[in-house]
Parts: sequence; C-alpha cells; structure tokens
Amino acid sequence: MFLIGVTRVQPLPNRNLDLTFEDGFHGIVEMDRIVKNYTGVFAPLLQDEFFRQVMVNTELGTVVWPNGADLCPDVLYSQATGIPVTTSRNL
Repeated sequence: MFLIGVTRVQPLPNRNLDLTFEDGFHGIVEMDRIVKNYTGVFAPLLQDEFFRQVMVNTELGTVVWPNGADLCPDVLYSQATGIPVTTSRNL
C-alpha cells in the first residue's frame, strides 16, 4: 500500500479515533476492528483515561500512546477508507 500519514487525531468514546490524513481524508476508525486482543502494549488502551492520551507522532505519521503503542498508518487508512491494505495506487 502507499503510506499516507495521520495529521490529526481526536479520541472518541468506545475506543474510536477520529482521524485526518495527509491527503485530506477524514474518517472514524474503530480500534476494536484493528486490535483483536488488548494485551501487552495495547492492554492500557482499555482504560478510557489512557486511551484519550493518543497523539500524532509526526515523524512516524501515525498515532501513538505514552507507553509506545502505535499503529501502522496504512492499516488506519485502510480501516477509515475501506481500501484494502494490499491495494496500490498509481501516483
């Protein structure tokens, strides 16, 4: 897939993220569709207060939490747009 970074994130209830991407696309991502088991580094995300500490790491172009948990921006973009991760596009 092509890397389109996250430029803005707003945490929403029920472990959802309101995201804006470099290409201007804006969408909601349901974290439960990406993280099937909240174990290891993802376990703290089950706590609402911790989940709301999400931020954009501009160097990585994705969302991160204070404990180092992050997600691939391609996966986030795919979930937000419905475009499969394996799809390529002509630039």
